[in-house]
Amino acid sequence: MIDPLAEVVTLLQPRAQFSKVVSGTGAWRVRRSHAGQPFYCAVLEGASRLTVSGQPPLQLEQGDFVLIPESHEFAMTSLLPPPDAADDAPPLALGDGAFRLGVADGPAETVLLVGHCAFDSPDAALLLALLPELIHIRGEQRLATLVQLLRDESRSLRPGRELVLSHLLEVLLIEALRSTAVTASPGLLRGLADERLALALRRMHEETARPWTVAQLAKEAALSRSAFFERFSSAVGVAPMAYLLRWRMARAKLLLRQRGSVAAVAEQVGYGSASAFSVAFTRHVGVPPTRFASMA
Repeated sequence: MIDPLAEVVTLLQPRAQFSKVVSGTGAWRVRRSHAGQPFYCAVLEGASRLTVSGQPPLQLEQGDFVLIPESHEFAMTSLLPPPDAADDAPPLALGDGAFRLGVADGPAETVLLVGHCAFDSPDAALLLALLPELIHIRGEQRLATLVQLLRDESRSLRPGRELVLSHLLEVLLIEALRSTAVTASPGLLRGLADERLALALRRMHEETARPWTVAQLAKEAALSRSAFFERFSSAVGVAPMAYLLRWRMARAKLLLRQRGSVAAVAEQVGYGSASAFSVAFTRHVGVPPTRFASMA
């Protein structure tokens, strides 16, 4: 059986790009705007607050992991943040890649591993549209174990420390993306958490070339057409046919990069003719498939 999330994660090609250990004591705040740069944070000790794009603050606790696949404006603060009008003091470098926020002296009340990751897939923007805006993991033993390993390794000065941290972060990113605990925000993960919708999603991925209709997918999910459409749109964030189109285009781009002919790719992603596929691909991607293949 094909796992839709595994396919998306594989195509995304996640990797850790940059990380640093940040400790905080007293009142502190960091505000950043990193448009398009995925941001992650693992809480190694203590607690903090995260606010993303003006949403209500999210309290983070030890063992939590947060991933913002498409990072925009966000702020991290101590549980009791400074006044809104107060200036944000820059982090103090402590050496060995560590930084301190708030009061410079005294034991750390909060320790975070923060950084940016990269999705090496040329289709990252398309695939990220299938994921929630914010992934927050809590209470998952596998994630907690990985965070603990990160904590131990970040404190060590053993040879190969940076390489080990990089590989641990890559595994953590993949675990976070496929975690069954991610169900809050609309996206593929929430859709897969719904047993009925998961059946339809898997069928779309197993038989991408099949000329699916909403009625046929609703039958796979054992739901009425209207109930399926509403439930799918609410959970995944897009209508069933819109999701199928996005997935077909992501698959088509991969196949074209592998030097598949336009006619063969059209057949594999569910189009009855090369011309119909070319029109849809050009409208969705911005360039004809033949040109895309020559650029890949």
